[in-house]
Amino acid sequence: MPKSNEPLPDFSDVRSGGSSTAPATSPTETYTVKKGDSLSKIAKRVYGDAAQWQKIYAANRDIVENPDLIHPGQVLKLPAA
Repeated sequence: MPKSNEPLPDFSDVRSGGSSTAPATSPTETYTVKKGDSLSKIAKRVYGDAAQWQKIYAANRDIVENPDLIHPGQVLKLPAA
């Protein structure tokens, strides 16, 4: 504790705020699978390129075990193009 005749530290120029090394996250769109859908059909509709199905599959490996077997009602994350 400072002695009574010592000045207190001046923190008037300190700014509040935060810092993080975590990457900024962008909002991810989702798509609910409908009957007759496939990853390539979804990719063609969303990205204009059916070959982009692999991007959708990679982003959804936690819920899609086999890229040839997706089911109506599944909600897939659609990564940015």
